[in-house]
Amino acid sequence: MSIQPDDLAKRLLRSEWERLSHHERAVITKVLERVRPRRDVHEEYQDQRTLGERLADRVAALGGSWEFISSFLMFLVGWAILNAVILGRWGRAFDPYPFIFLNLILSMVAAIQAPIIMMSQNRQSVVDRMAAANDYEVNLRAELGVRALIDRLDELQRSHQEQIEMLRRIAAKAAD
Repeated sequence: MSIQPDDLAKRLLRSEWERLSHHERAVITKVLERVRPRRDVHEEYQDQRTLGERLADRVAALGGSWEFISSFLMFLVGWAILNAVILGRWGRAFDPYPFIFLNLILSMVAAIQAPIIMMSQNRQSVVDRMAAANDYEVNLRAELGVRALIDRLDELQRSHQEQIEMLRRIAAKAAD
């Protein structure tokens, strides 16, 4: 005997097949086909990344690290000391105070780094949405499983009660 999706939807979700969301229909179908849910969405997506996405992730990871901040701070202090103090004394500073060339470099770094970090964040939001969909599927499957177990326990309890009543009737007849 084959269980139909509409029957399972009525029994477990107490809803008509047509009223189910796309995710709920997919879960019912997968339950019937006994397909296991995905395990690690992040790892699955990692394998599909393009070169640009991998590069954006690395730039975002580097730009958001304390190592980058501390090394960039040392670079800025070094630049200021070199141009204002050491080379400035001899009048040979290649970027004298107020460090216009340094400001140009910082603006270019920010102009390039910001969109790359945003690309990485957008990609991460896609992964988060995939993980949320997977979590929903796993939770719905668990709920369906629990409901199926409850239904089965109710059936067993009814059967057990019927057997007890039958034994009472037999015992009452035997006592007469």
